[in-house]
Amino acid sequence: MSETQKFTEEELIQIKDLRDANAQKISEFGQVELELLLTNQRLETLEITKEDLRNQYIALQESERKLVAELNEKYGTGTVDLASGEFVPKIG
Repeated sequence: MSETQKFTEEELIQIKDLRDANAQKISEFGQVELELLLTNQRLETLEITKEDLRNQYIALQESERKLVAELNEKYGTGTVDLASGEFVPKIG
């Protein structure tokens, strides 16, 4: 049988330092993965919000088209002075 041997203090420190550095890198990888997960969740939320806003904008454009068509039918073409509320018909 072979006798057991002890590592030197310096060798033990090197082994411990490597073990600690390895554990630190594993922890950092976990933190990066968590940040990526949270970032992807935030991106998904932003995409949903963007799509909702896009649909709302399209609905507003359609409402605007309908109102312009109704007002043109009622008053003819022209411009509106929103400050005074007056309609100025287009000449010509």
